[in-house]
Amino acid sequence: MGVSTTNTTSTTDTVSITSTAPGVRTVTVDHPPVNALPVRAWYELADAVRAAGRDPDVRCVVLAAAGRGFNAGVDLKELQRAEDNTALIDVNRGCAEAFAAVYECEVPVVAAVAGHCLGGGVGLVGNADAIVAADDATFGLPELDRGALGAATHLSRLVPQHLMRALYFTSRTVSAQELHGHGSVWRVVPRAELDAAALELAQEIARKDGTLLRLAKAAINGIDPMDVRRSYRFEQGFTFEAGLSGVADRVRATFGQPERSAGA
Repeated sequence: MGVSTTNTTSTTDTVSITSTAPGVRTVTVDHPPVNALPVRAWYELADAVRAAGRDPDVRCVVLAAAGRGFNAGVDLKELQRAEDNTALIDVNRGCAEAFAAVYECEVPVVAAVAGHCLGGGVGLVGNADAIVAADDATFGLPELDRGALGAATHLSRLVPQHLMRALYFTSRTVSAQELHGHGSVWRVVPRAELDAAALELAQEIARKDGTLLRLAKAAINGIDPMDVRRSYRFEQGFTFEAGLSGVADRVRATFGQPERSAGA
């Protein structure tokens, strides 16, 4: 994304925390070429969001990404290199922790999304409190094309139920403009204006009393009709079943190959 930053407070090779305005911390993911994250990066992201939310001086967190797109999900090559199910277990847990860290962050989280937001990216933004998107942003769950399942929990927070099912079963994407029409994206702006638009919303939130904001976040989560952590972990059980049965490897082996016509 390239958010203008000052005063970097914490960083790893993939995830950094910067102070971008009074009361605002920006957590930025940067894992070229497409921000498809390995297991360690999901945990680093979870740790960064939690650390930012625990800071008593912070009243809003912006979740951003550098590079071509916001997030392309998990690193499939890491799974393909694995000789047993350890990597699948680890990535399941890592994604669950990152998604939960966003949802459970003590202060509101604004997701700033540009380019592709796929798979695990939908898990992150679906658990955010608000989304600001560039006009080139696209959102989708290509899980069935990649031998996986999951994050329908989070897509269902962005679109109505029947649209969620159609998008999930077809692996199609939906644009930022369409999500804005459904009310799940706060604002759509040209990519060059995304940094400023996300920060503008975060600053408006951060002007509220910090203690009251934390109480409000806890209260809103408490009345949420969906237990997102439990719902997503339920989905992951079927992902693991697909892995144990061999169907996941069979589908992943065809990833990137031309589609065959029906009945071929």
